[in-house]
Amino acid sequence: MIEKLQFMTIMLVNDIKAKRDERGATAVEYGLMVALIAIVIIGAVSLLGGNLKNLFNSAASSV
Repeated sequence: MIEKLQFMTIMLVNDIKAKRDERGATAVEYGLMVALIAIVIIGAVSLLGGNLKNLFNSAASSV
């Protein structure tokens, strides 16, 4: 009976450790996604920023 209880306890501890690892991996994945999105936004703004400024200036001057 004690051996079965020990086995169940070990299985429960291993299951809890596995769930912790998945949460950490998920947080890292979300962090990488946020970083990639930020890089894309910064790149788009730097490439299109001058063109948008000229577009808004020409629209403002025509009004």
